Amino acid sequence: MLEVIALEKRFGETDVLKSIDLTVHAGELVFVIGPSGSGKSTMLRCCNRLEEPTSGAIMVDNERITDITRHDLDRMRLKVGMVFQGFHLYPHMSVLKNVMLAQVKALKRSKPEAEARAMDMLDQVGLAHKAAAMPAELSGGQQQRVAIARALALDPKVMLFDEPTSALDPELVGSVLRVMKQLREAGMTMVVVSHEMEFAREAADRVVFMDGGYVVEQGTPEEIFGAPKSDRLKSFLSRVSGHAPGARSAEHSDARPAAPQPEPAV
Repeated sequence: MLEVIALEKRFGETDVLKSIDLTVHAGELVFVIGPSGSGKSTMLRCCNRLEEPTSGAIMVDNERITDITRHDLDRMRLKVGMVFQGFHLYPHMSVLKNVMLAQVKALKRSKPEAEARAMDMLDQVGLAHKAAAMPAELSGGQQQRVAIARALALDPKVMLFDEPTSALDPELVGSVLRVMKQLREAGMTMVVVSHEMEFAREAADRVVFMDGGYVVEQGTPEEIFGAPKSDRLKSFLSRVSGHAPGARSAEHSDARPAAPQPEPAV
């Protein structure tokens, strides 16, 4: 469904992505982890050409999107839904109108059709009862779920999530992760960049570890978290609280939780 081939991205003299290869199969949830500055978000943004690759190719649903013209770019992006750290809802529009807008403008759906689809998607994320509310009346977790509903309403082939819970208070994270887990169970193809390691353990089909612009290691959650091969991944996991290789999380342990450890330096 999504294939990244020898992808490179350079900003000036800085090589941010260095020959990235990644294949995501239909219905697969691929979780991308790594320290800040490792190139995770840049790679994700290249997958719908919000960032233009310096070289390499990206295939979406058997179409080489790195070759298409600007005219066809909007059509391609309908296949690739994206959810960002920020919610990017229109503050002057109701929840319902936020989810309807792109359907009417991009897909040329009639307003009744767009409204029906919007309500279906809001119901899927548990917010149909908030359809008439304004974004400012919602919690951060609710706003992020509206953003997910808006992306889903366009019937994408692939969903990209760029740190979807990083802007949320801890008590609101669970509601967003539950929606993402439901999408996975429904067969949505997903690529998720996040630091939610327990979610990666529980829900991912495959975990990809990036560092320094490279894919260093990838495998099942059991392989990545339980038996990492590279020293760099071992070091990264040892610095993420509760996720040393083979360790159980604090909530499943009889021991007192360890003090939080800092993220590794870039």
